[in-house]
Amino acid sequence: MKRSRVIAIYLVSIVILGLCVFVSLAWGSKSVPFSQVINALQNNNDTSFSVLVVRERIPRTVFSIMAGASLGISGALMQSITRNPIADPSILGVNTGASLFVVIGIAFFNINSANHYIWLALLGAGVTAVFVYVIASLGNGSMTPIKLALSGAATSAVLSSFVSAVILPRSQVMDAFRFWQVGSVSGATWDSITLILPFVIIGVIISLASIPALNVLALGDEVATGLGAKTGVIRLVCAIAGVMLSGATTAIAGPIGFIGLMIPHSIRLIFGSNLKGIVPLSAIGGAALLIISDVLGRVIGSPGEIQVGIITAFLGAPILVIIARKAKVRAI
Repeated sequence: MKRSRVIAIYLVSIVILGLCVFVSLAWGSKSVPFSQVINALQNNNDTSFSVLVVRERIPRTVFSIMAGASLGISGALMQSITRNPIADPSILGVNTGASLFVVIGIAFFNINSANHYIWLALLGAGVTAVFVYVIASLGNGSMTPIKLALSGAATSAVLSSFVSAVILPRSQVMDAFRFWQVGSVSGATWDSITLILPFVIIGVIISLASIPALNVLALGDEVATGLGAKTGVIRLVCAIAGVMLSGATTAIAGPIGFIGLMIPHSIRLIFGSNLKGIVPLSAIGGAALLIISDVLGRVIGSPGEIQVGIITAFLGAPILVIIARKAKVRAI
């Protein structure tokens, strides 16, 4: 792809993300003129109602950018290490593992704070990813993408049963868990953003640093091994980065689906198989999609709101069907 076209794609993507941010600050159950949005960002002394509304939406929008970018990058990593073009963080059971540990915390340790959820979610996601990796490595031969995907699917199914077993006999746990399980960015605060920021930064750095290795891995395990790449180490490191990104986001927002699956796959259809373009654009696209989904949930559900996890499912499912109909899904 020509350099000029690549630059144009990046510029258009950034402009679209910027427009999404302004829309998020301006639209909702209470619409605010764009002039008031600019005023709220520039004038700290203004305490009018519209300005206060905008300022209340800033943490939510910032978190949406972080969460959407994290899920987009995580999906791109999972698709690359499994060589499955429609994989997402759930392929390793990451979301289910995070959910199980959060449920255990709510049920047996009376944990009800998002600041505590993050440690449980990260621990659950990490333990599950390691377990799946070990299971996929057992048996004859080394770990393969198919074994990894099958191990993740089987583990996710088992953990989902454990989640049901814990919450069904406990109505109070179900009430606390069901709002988190749907997926929402409404609980985002500056404290929660600060809490997950180190995990997001580390995950992004690892992801960007792993791009050359992932491009080698895309040539196939035999070719990559012949070139001196340690395929197992590459997959492990990228899986850790994906776990950090999706686990931190899941802890605060709940398991939001389709972004990690749909965005990287869509970018790949446009940009090809080069991870130098897929990873950054997946971050931008994931952030834009999550912001717009949140805005739609607020506008459609006014004066309340529809959780963003429901909106991403409604947006993601038909778009993914269209992609599957118009494109030949093949191994990466």
